[in-house]
Amino acid sequence: MRRRLVTAATGLCVLMSASMVAAQGGVPVALRTATGPAATATTAVPSSDRTGDESRPGVDHVWRSTSGGRAPWWAPVLSGVVPGAGQFAMGQQRSVGYLVAEGYLILQQVRARRDANRDRDAYRALAFDVARQPFGGERPRGNWDYYESMEKFLESGAFDRIPGGAVDPETDETTYNGARWLLARETYWLNPDVAPAVGSAEYQRAMAFYQSRAVPAAYQWSWRDAQLQRDVYAQTIASANRSGQRAVNFVGLIGANHLVSLIDAYVSVRVRRFGGAGVVGLNMESIHTVVEPVGDPRNGKHQVRTAIRLVPSVR
Repeated sequence: MRRRLVTAATGLCVLMSASMVAAQGGVPVALRTATGPAATATTAVPSSDRTGDESRPGVDHVWRSTSGGRAPWWAPVLSGVVPGAGQFAMGQQRSVGYLVAEGYLILQQVRARRDANRDRDAYRALAFDVARQPFGGERPRGNWDYYESMEKFLESGAFDRIPGGAVDPETDETTYNGARWLLARETYWLNPDVAPAVGSAEYQRAMAFYQSRAVPAAYQWSWRDAQLQRDVYAQTIASANRSGQRAVNFVGLIGANHLVSLIDAYVSVRVRRFGGAGVVGLNMESIHTVVEPVGDPRNGKHQVRTAIRLVPSVR
């Protein structure tokens, strides 16, 4: 007698369930992992997907998604390229869910990237028109580190306090350039408050460090007497960071949708063509998708439960 073992394919079930909800307009009612003979993920679906005896409360209906039918070997590859395409080739209804999930995730990623770019342009314009305006000149665009430094320091300080001749670093340590000169002295001088000879190796290394990290005159800034604008600047940078992180997160979810669709199609092909799929010494016996009523039947809501059953491999 074979002892039935169960695996809760949580990531697969959750993403498949979310995809079905997005595709069919249902409202998620539960996501759970069963402790009985099968692991399930549950979502609500509208009554339009009911067929046969499904319309009667308490009657389960197993979709013909894991037995018989087409099982082309290239279906997993197709699903990896276009989520749901392999499932569609096998006649599985959840193909629509993968495709709708892909479209939704791409749309959200585009929106998040658009918001990040909008906020980036806004804080750059604010820096140009307020903090950098008193210094005139061309005011070229800086990199991300530059704008982040503008958020942390009230002023950049001068790059060269005394024009002409050798560079005279900023000494006001509350400014960005002054803090860079202090760091240079602490790094290369025995005593940051006692300057070695100008021609010494210690002094020259500190000076090279300062010149490579201090803000040049063309990028000088000051938020003095503009605290309100500085607060708006900080808020806009924070908003841009959040939108940028959302865009990155959606890229990860898009990749996960491709991966889960590929694995789902692979398992379906294995089950249909060979009767199972091996997983760490176990054999995939079956995948069952069950539709059952949720709550009051008059509401027309049903839930989909997907269960994966593993059994020990026969040696």
